[in-house]
Amino acid sequence: MPPVSITKYDFRIRTRNGAVVENLSIFGRDEVEAERKLRQMYNGCEILAAHRRQTALNGRVSVSYEDVMDLITTAVRN
Repeated sequence: MPPVSITKYDFRIRTRNGAVVENLSIFGRDEVEAERKLRQMYNGCEILAAHRRQTALNGRVSVSYEDVMDLITTAVRN
């Protein structure tokens, strides 16, 4: 089985009340989708930095509940 590749976007943001949040990782087909998801969770935030991270899933992987739900909802929409 060939390795599966997923794309995550890492964000550094400033919330509405001025708190800086670092290392927010969000799945997305592209940066626009990841940013949309981010703004749903942090309405009115300012994005200070964004980085794309391609991850190869091969073998055993530790995945969070949020990661699994993002993959399921993306598959259902397609």
